[in-house]
Amino acid sequence: MVETEEERAFSTPEPPVNGNADLEFAPPFISSSNFPVPINKTFQPQIQLYPVRFLVLLLFVLYSMSNAFQWIEYSIITNVIAFYYDVGSFSVNWTSVVYMVTYIPLIFPASWLLDKKGLRFVVVIGSFGTCLGSWIKCASLSPDRFAVTMFGQTITAMSQVFILGIPPRLAAVWFGENEVSRACSVGVFGNQLGIALGFLLPPFLVPISDDKEKVGYDLGILFYGVAIFTTLLLLVILFAFKDKPCHPPSVAQALSSNQEENYWHSVLRLVKNINYIILLVTYGINVGVFYALSTLLNQMVLYHYPGEETNAGWIGLLIVLAGMIGSVVCGFILDKTHRFKETTFVTYFLSLVGMLVYTFILPAGNIWLVFLIAGFLGFFMTGYLPLGFELAAEITYPESEGTSSGLLNASAQVFGILFTLGSSWVFENYKDLIANGVLSGMLLIGTIMTALIKSDLRRQNASEMASRENSSGQLINNKF
Repeated sequence: MVETEEERAFSTPEPPVNGNADLEFAPPFISSSNFPVPINKTFQPQIQLYPVRFLVLLLFVLYSMSNAFQWIEYSIITNVIAFYYDVGSFSVNWTSVVYMVTYIPLIFPASWLLDKKGLRFVVVIGSFGTCLGSWIKCASLSPDRFAVTMFGQTITAMSQVFILGIPPRLAAVWFGENEVSRACSVGVFGNQLGIALGFLLPPFLVPISDDKEKVGYDLGILFYGVAIFTTLLLLVILFAFKDKPCHPPSVAQALSSNQEENYWHSVLRLVKNINYIILLVTYGINVGVFYALSTLLNQMVLYHYPGEETNAGWIGLLIVLAGMIGSVVCGFILDKTHRFKETTFVTYFLSLVGMLVYTFILPAGNIWLVFLIAGFLGFFMTGYLPLGFELAAEITYPESEGTSSGLLNASAQVFGILFTLGSSWVFENYKDLIANGVLSGMLLIGTIMTALIKSDLRRQNASEMASRENSSGQLINNKF
């Protein structure tokens, strides 16, 4: 591959990783067991790490943050939005649910575009859609324009399909094998950071008021602030976001990128992978519970603690901030131990424990206890998100990380819709104890199913196989 002068100046490579620059490897084909098997034809991958990978990751984090912020910006101030637009809380809940509904039909074309066109193409499309939706919402600053704000929210929601499945793909394409889990965690961190800010800022910027003109003015500050930020970010992405490095960052990526793939054949192999199917369900349950919990947080907190809109936002912020820390900690553990199944199971089980305690603490009358358990719950429940991505990448290798993570997120949206709408109905009719109890029961099912996943770490095995073959080759060369 011939580099231009601009690429050489911008993408100066770091020294070869682990001395693998001159190794010979056999490119894999997919056997019936979905595991890479060497064949006779050899090739020489040059393994390099480029400093620009950190800029690419940072831009993605900001892009993901700008979109995730808008998912929860209405729901966390449900009572204010319902008052201003004169709609019911169920209608406001749909500003969150629309993110899930639009994701499901769009995930397959989005995953196909990611595989065929690459990271830069889909990130630019998603950033443009997020920017466009943000400006449309600026035109909804009138009490009779709830339909306009829903239209803008729908455009932004559709753009999410070009975000959620990106972290494992970006990590694999740009980062080395000893940093890929941490890079994936940081990629997920962007989404969590956006949700955290979505919990924090709207209650401060748009406080409860009996004056609709005052509420409209406050909403204008919120909407225009987001629109300006997404516009500036789009411009930076257009000029600075790179698609992929000139040379792969790891042996596994070199082997994976060497083969021709058919998207639908890849999907079919994933469907036949029983461990992945179990993970598909368990991931959907865990994230679906998080979606329902986040969407209904304002309503449930105000039911027991009237007038605590700001504290509801702080509780949501604490859940996500703790999850951001959990994501980084779990990513570090995975990079050091490679114990994917065990780490995932323990995290899932502790999410169940946190949800059970939260169910009974919320109506206890002490909001500070709610804060305490919210931090514990968030650390494990949202800390689980990158674990699911990385476990999927391991047990489905060498399938595209974008495809496997895209289907995981589709499952999360399906369960998110069911749990959010179902919990909303149960809460209105039977209150929060029953609603949260049902969600806890679903996490119990997910925990049991997670224990059934076999630890079939194909990506790790492929790297180890290549290293052993290289060591054998060096011994032979030394002998002769």
